[in-house]
Amino acid sequence: MEYVLETHNLSKQYHSFKALDRLSMRVEKGAIYGFVGKNGAGKTTLIRIICGLQRPTDGGYTLYGRGHATADIGKSRRRMGAIVETPSIYHDMTAEENLRAQYRILGRPSFDGIDKLLELVGLRGTGKKKAKHFSLGMRQRLGIAVALAGDPDFLVLDEPVNGLDPQGIVEMRELILKLNREHMITVLISSHILDELSRLATHYGFIDSGRIVREISAEELERSCRKCMNLTVTDIHALVRTLDAMGIEYAVTADKKADVFGEWNITELTRALDQENCTIQNMEARDESLESYYINLLGGERNA
Repeated sequence: MEYVLETHNLSKQYHSFKALDRLSMRVEKGAIYGFVGKNGAGKTTLIRIICGLQRPTDGGYTLYGRGHATADIGKSRRRMGAIVETPSIYHDMTAEENLRAQYRILGRPSFDGIDKLLELVGLRGTGKKKAKHFSLGMRQRLGIAVALAGDPDFLVLDEPVNGLDPQGIVEMRELILKLNREHMITVLISSHILDELSRLATHYGFIDSGRIVREISAEELERSCRKCMNLTVTDIHALVRTLDAMGIEYAVTADKKADVFGEWNITELTRALDQENCTIQNMEARDESLESYYINLLGGERNA
């Protein structure tokens, strides 16, 4: 197995706060690796470190087999493209001018390929329109074009769909899939928007409090996700009290909805809820969602 990125007990300390705590992960070549965690879990810190923007306090990492402290680590970093937090673009320039500027920074001998790059990210027809007048989705795609200017085969994206409207999310998803499947680019995506990530990722790394809780492939995750019943009720608090009293495992998914796991008797549950003046409005069989899996995973780790 060939890995683009491997981290080994990677730690990052800011005074008394430990952003990364002996984090170990592996990103397989050709994968779309979903880096999953809530805000503040350590996702951006890890990305900043592997991009060379910060140094680890302890531990280490390798990019394409080169250790982070080796003299030639720059050769591996030149195979990376990244968007860290926000796209690195000039707002008073057009899309083409932004790419020309990036080509100069990289020392590329000509501007050949810019038109194809703009077409790839869906910005070829923007002409003289400046980036400050772009939609958020267009700016995100321009940021990806800038990240691709050096022809990387490893792309790192920090919350790429954050704040996008539904159309922008679809466009970003299609672009990432195209880069991975047609251009053979390995992608690391940090995100806390799990529903969208589940449409993309081939592998997952779940992070909490600076540590990897679990790494799993999409196929393994699908096998691990359990069957459940999704209940819609008139009073979610009454449902929670009842399920707790009956010892039934569950995960609240919305104001009046919960996934209920395991084997249980619907008649007994209905009678118990009736004592709480709560009614089941809808019941639907479903597989456990990525969100529910993540919530239960973290709950299990914290209670272990």
